[in-house]
Amino acid sequence: MIGAGVVGSATALALARRGVAVALLEAEAEPGLAASGTNSGILHTGFDSPPGELETELILRARELRDPVLEGLGLPVLRCGAVMHPGDEGQRAAVAALAENAARNGVAVTLDGDGALAVPGESVSDPVAFTLGLAGAAQSHGAELRTAFEVVAVERDDEGGLAVSSSAGDRLSCRIAVNCAGLGAGDVARSAGDGSFEVYPRKGEFFVFDPPGGEPLERILLPVPTKRTKGVLVFPTVDGKVVAGPTAHDQEDPADWTVRPEAREEVLPKAIAMLPALEGAEPIASYAGLRPAGRGVNYVIGPSAVCEGLVNVAAIRSTGLTASLAIAERVCELAAGLGVELGPEQPLDPGPAPAAYGPWWRRTAEYRKGVS
Repeated sequence: MIGAGVVGSATALALARRGVAVALLEAEAEPGLAASGTNSGILHTGFDSPPGELETELILRARELRDPVLEGLGLPVLRCGAVMHPGDEGQRAAVAALAENAARNGVAVTLDGDGALAVPGESVSDPVAFTLGLAGAAQSHGAELRTAFEVVAVERDDEGGLAVSSSAGDRLSCRIAVNCAGLGAGDVARSAGDGSFEVYPRKGEFFVFDPPGGEPLERILLPVPTKRTKGVLVFPTVDGKVVAGPTAHDQEDPADWTVRPEAREEVLPKAIAMLPALEGAEPIASYAGLRPAGRGVNYVIGPSAVCEGLVNVAAIRSTGLTASLAIAERVCELAAGLGVELGPEQPLDPGPAPAAYGPWWRRTAEYRKGVS
């Protein structure tokens, strides 16, 4: 398993629970220090997802799988719901169309007389706790976590399997390799001769506030989305803060996690329009997440056409946290199709609680400052 973000960790757990020997390889010092750790933490219902797409299918399936895992791992979740208010007649029509879309996806919503859309099933978790919980449970079920293992090559070995090599010269043999490397997934695939897709970083910048007036934000505030982005939203965190963002800045450098000076003006006016109490408030923190967007592709999940035994799980955008458990289920099916023997699913063992890491929204930002 290449990559111990939320998707890689979920997949490692799913395979390990079925008796598969799993090595979970992570380039960073800990799981969840890249895209997964800077996710908003919102668990989406799929009310606005296009019907028929793989991403939508997996979001909806994950909703059926999630609650037993949240409970079994003791993961925090704020079941707050969300609301979207249209600003004009054009947006009112767009919101009404989203209500129809939600009905097609089987997601419960209500459309008020003023055109506002309420989505009671939307919720918020802690993306770091989610990732670390999955990785820890995977280890409890026998998976081996190897950090500081930056994969630079995947190739066929002399025994008919695969050899995975790290930048430090370590080498590991395996029957199949699952490429969940996030921003590095394209590089991993190309190292195996597979250039079928390309991943680039789409930066999302966020600003964290103390709740205005000390009053907690009761619901996620959603903007009316555009074709390119879901826009700037305002949402509560599980530790009582308020976050506004993200931006959607496409860039080429996968190592640039800085918050751009102009991001503040791109976010705050839109956030204040939805939550006027933020007027005059100063952020207590800011952070950037890099989403692994695909060039012309989305949710690339399947066996490589050129490297036998390599399964690509790539171009998983910001909904990766939401869909992770269903992606893991899908990869188990693919692994079985490649000849991996899956046993019956074992009861979930959460293992020991992860070490304290402070507020999730501060963890990756501070780590990135330390390594930049």
